[in-house]
Amino acid sequence: MQPGNKIFDDLSKLMTNAMGVAQGARAEAETAMKSLMDRWLADRDFVSREEFDAVRAMAQKAREENEALKARIEALEAKTSL
Repeated sequence: MQPGNKIFDDLSKLMTNAMGVAQGARAEAETAMKSLMDRWLADRDFVSREEFDAVRAMAQKAREENEALKARIEALEAKTSL
């Protein structure tokens, strides 16, 4: 019985090591793909989410200011046309 157990132990160690290698290869592939995607996106001049949100907030503020100025102009025009 002992030689059979040795074979199974060796096979178990081999499979455990193979899984470790596969997980390492997976992590390395993910890192390489992320790096590739980051470079591709940087080359296309895409903006980050933070930059997009900042510009959107600025545009919203400008629209609100424009509406307030429009209301003031209309009020002034109404006074001068009397």
